[in-house]
Amino acid sequence: MSISRSRVIRSFRKTTPLAIAIHCAILPAALLTSLPVAAAVQSASYQIAAGDLDTALNQFAAKAGITLSVDASLTRGKHSSGLQGSYTVTDGLTTLLANSGLEARPLGNNAFTLAVMPAPVQAPESLTVVGDWLADARENDVFEHGGARDVIRREDFVKTGATTVREMMNRIPGVNAPENNGTGSHDMAMNFGIRGLNPRLASRSTVLMDGIPVPFAPYGQPQLSLAPVSLGNMDAVDVVRGGGAVRYGPQSVGGVVNFVTRAIPKDFGIEAGMEGLLSPTSSQNDPKGTGNLMVGGTADNGLGGALLYSGTRGSDWREHSATKIDDVMLKTRYAPNDVHTFNSLLQYYEGRAEMPGGLSRAAYNADRFQSTRPYDEFWGRRQLASFGYQYQPDQQHKFNVQTFYTYTLRSGYLDQGKNLTLSPRQYWVRGVEPRYSQSFNLGQTAHEVGVGYRYVSESTHELRYYSPAKSGVLPTGDSPYDRDTQSGTQANAFYVDDRIDVGDWTITPGMRYEHIQSYQNNYIKGTRQEISYNAPLPALNVVYHMNEAWNIYANTEGSFGTVQYSQIGKAVDSGSIEPEKARTWELGTRFDNSVVKAEVGLFLINFNNQYDSNQTTDSVTARGKTRHTGLESQIRYDLADLSPKLENFSAYASYAYVNAVIRESGDTQGNQVPFSPKNKGTLGLDYTPGNWFFNVNSEYQSGQFADNANTVEESADGSTGRIPGFMLWGARAGYQFGPDMANLNLAFGVKNIFDHEYFTRAYDDNNKGIYAGQPRTLYMQGSLKF
Repeated sequence: MSISRSRVIRSFRKTTPLAIAIHCAILPAALLTSLPVAAAVQSASYQIAAGDLDTALNQFAAKAGITLSVDASLTRGKHSSGLQGSYTVTDGLTTLLANSGLEARPLGNNAFTLAVMPAPVQAPESLTVVGDWLADARENDVFEHGGARDVIRREDFVKTGATTVREMMNRIPGVNAPENNGTGSHDMAMNFGIRGLNPRLASRSTVLMDGIPVPFAPYGQPQLSLAPVSLGNMDAVDVVRGGGAVRYGPQSVGGVVNFVTRAIPKDFGIEAGMEGLLSPTSSQNDPKGTGNLMVGGTADNGLGGALLYSGTRGSDWREHSATKIDDVMLKTRYAPNDVHTFNSLLQYYEGRAEMPGGLSRAAYNADRFQSTRPYDEFWGRRQLASFGYQYQPDQQHKFNVQTFYTYTLRSGYLDQGKNLTLSPRQYWVRGVEPRYSQSFNLGQTAHEVGVGYRYVSESTHELRYYSPAKSGVLPTGDSPYDRDTQSGTQANAFYVDDRIDVGDWTITPGMRYEHIQSYQNNYIKGTRQEISYNAPLPALNVVYHMNEAWNIYANTEGSFGTVQYSQIGKAVDSGSIEPEKARTWELGTRFDNSVVKAEVGLFLINFNNQYDSNQTTDSVTARGKTRHTGLESQIRYDLADLSPKLENFSAYASYAYVNAVIRESGDTQGNQVPFSPKNKGTLGLDYTPGNWFFNVNSEYQSGQFADNANTVEESADGSTGRIPGFMLWGARAGYQFGPDMANLNLAFGVKNIFDHEYFTRAYDDNNKGIYAGQPRTLYMQGSLKF
């Protein structure tokens, strides 16, 4: 259990002879008088008016004849109620310092110093149980987290003109989110990798929405070729890169990413927004538009609800890229009192998108915006229902349970060379997760013990119909088929942890245990295969609070990746496929004093057995052991601290160095893991005078490779070869009209101002080749709030 705090200062400055000498040297002479020791116990009459604490202490020291050594930063800006009457020195100082958070400490020889009062050990009734580590993704939740964590909020989405999650993920140190490519080359797909892990469809990260696992099969098929939610329906993207494996698994070696949907408003209101994008130098057929709407509020009886909608229409900068997405949510929350809370979420997500596909080098040189794959197309729909209940009789006990159900259909046409295919795949996921947390004091320590269990049941049915590519006729449900599999998983996860606050330390040991049973029926081959395995995952997180604005964190945790349905029954040179296992280590520090916000951290990931699925050969490659090391850093600075002339200016920057290396013996030992740029960073400047707002931003990344062999020379089909690095710049300007005009906001922006040409690749994908990056793109934004 933990004490709920807002960065409480627990430590105070230790007074040394050198510090006393320095303090005394800078104090006014009036504070440096002294009298015999008896003065400390003798009473004297004082008439000190209420006012500035420094002034009151100055007068008191002169009258009492004491030496008072003070660190000026402790008393700056504080007030005293004054002193009227007869007091001893000790009582007088105590009265003057009332409600200041400071206390007087004798140094001998009529000398005193001031120090911050140590935070008292709180009684059990003052403890507040947290329960959910992700909580509401508030600034203090992030500051107190025992590992690397970043939250990108809705105002940041708007500021950079982002319309996809990929664009926001690239703002986070250590995250690589390339242009959508391969079978995920459309807006519904999510491609990102954390700390050098392959970004293809985000398969090595635990992905949640409001804490609910959202891949269409979290254990057996964690890829995100169909996104769980649109950016327009989100309040924040919460990325936990370390320190979350105990509560949130199983793919947490690549971090935990929680999409926080828009909260139900306290007061009834209507919010609407629209953004339009145009890439004038490209082959864009139709400008792309995205819109969002929220209607809702909370009644006096505690019943609240909100209807959310986000939609996208239009095409990207390449031919054959038309997109249509609709995402509808209905959220409810009922809190009849402080003890019981009920919540629910219903979602219907549907989309359809053409996929332009990869280009050969010759085709790219001829026209990088063209498409040579006229048949590739993807569509899908997702239905989610979730219900939760929380029981909290007091501040020390909390029980909650969350249930969820999803049904997903994803399908599409794909040109696979010899055949055109149609691949309808259906997924059903049912789950329940009860969690109990309790806080208590034990001696000088405060605890929050959490115990949880999660049960997930998955079932899938996958088909693949085909027709000869030379016929040019798309297959249907009546065409012959060469894939007919039914798969399923029963997963049980147990976890326990104890968040211990002792002095300036927060120590959290924990253990997660996963038990997995999966099967696959192959009706083409007439076979059934079953696998079962267990995974104990111990973890330890530590945070040390240097002071209110500065802490240091460290952690180590185990993680594993499940055997996916597409890997069952396949073998590699090293033998049968087993669950991927890894161990992560982190050491970092955070600082936030409202003027400067900064973080820097080091990480190490030892991956025992990475696998890659190759779509073109329907096989699995054993990359084997890999090691991922690096540094992540970021800073935001309010420039008004430098000069009043820079008021309303703030600057920010981030930089990550990621060295992901193959360690398995063989021809590729020592090579870089594919799609893992070593250097990546951002720069930005905000200026907000009055109702105006201006932003300049950029992102940079170094070169990378597409294959394990780190092939430098480009292949004719464009699938292999070095991928050059790039740096892009963007800018935005806008105006807020205020409540008299329904809080109208209007903005205009430019992405890739200098129209820099860059690209990525798809290597082991059915539509492999070169994918052109986004050219110069103009956008307009508007929003209203009633």
